[in-house]
Amino acid sequence: MAAAAYDVAMDYLYKYAPGVAEHLVISNATTTKEQLYGDIALSSLNWFERLWASYYIYIGNAILATGLMSFVLHEVVYFGRSIPWLIIDAMPFFHKWKLQPNKKITKEQIWKCTKVVLLTHFTCEAPLIWLFHPICCYFGMATHEVPFSPVWLMAAQIAFFFVFEDMFHYWAHRGLHWGPLYKNIHKLHHEFSAPIGLAAEYAHPLEVMILAQGTISGPFLYCLFRNDLHILTVYVWVTLRLFQAVDAHSGYDFPWSLRHFLPFWAGADHHDFHHMAFVNCYSTSFRWWDYSLGTDAKYHAYKARVAAAKATEREKIRERELEQVEKEGQEAERIVESYAKRKTA
Repeated sequence: MAAAAYDVAMDYLYKYAPGVAEHLVISNATTTKEQLYGDIALSSLNWFERLWASYYIYIGNAILATGLMSFVLHEVVYFGRSIPWLIIDAMPFFHKWKLQPNKKITKEQIWKCTKVVLLTHFTCEAPLIWLFHPICCYFGMATHEVPFSPVWLMAAQIAFFFVFEDMFHYWAHRGLHWGPLYKNIHKLHHEFSAPIGLAAEYAHPLEVMILAQGTISGPFLYCLFRNDLHILTVYVWVTLRLFQAVDAHSGYDFPWSLRHFLPFWAGADHHDFHHMAFVNCYSTSFRWWDYSLGTDAKYHAYKARVAAAKATEREKIRERELEQVEKEGQEAERIVESYAKRKTA
């Protein structure tokens, strides 16, 4: 069935886009091995590099192989990281670490969230994923090539991607809270005042397209200046970025959460407050943009009031503060939406 679908697609492409079709022809294993690895002794590579080469040889077309692997990786990592948080949320033992313990997510909300996420994945993110690597390859990124980059280089590249994405996300996210953009785009994501991991990419298609630029533009820019980027590094980066995004929306802050070891890490504690307060904590991975520009003042004031309470009264104070923060957030959202109406009237 898959072969028949491929033949139909190729006939269509040869008729209307022959140039594209030429790049999607599947070759047999012998031809593919000679084309991609003719001058490489595969037996001298480590097991992972040999497995990588074997995959490309098996598929028979480097572009198709990379596109397929990229999309499957995204789906497996996103849902593989999101589903455990749903399981955790169903276990009362973990609720003592829940940031908004009085909020319950219904099955209807989970199902709606899943449908929207799958829709945006297949309509918005799939084209971005498939177009990403041909463009990067044009500027020198390696895909099927082996051996891989050294670990130290991968670490440096991923660090750059994290810093760039954090900067991009802060300003893009803050911009999405401007009246018309919020009302018409970002409001969908804020349906969850107490987010869940699955809702990390629960967003309007335009928001998905905008914020995705922070993830893919770092590798793009890097390829403009250097030609030593391998797509495996990008896969590690995307995996870590998805982990960060899903965990930030998890609604849980454990004693072993990363922010307790890296004070500048944002995490769920930081982003959950954003969903409540609406006007604070726009950052994604790190806290320094919010700290430098004072857009976490409300968050720190809330933390200080809870910390100053007596131990015996702290939980009661925390519940009262959460309720007040959410009320103020709803009012802030109302003001933004009313501004949007005036601007479009």
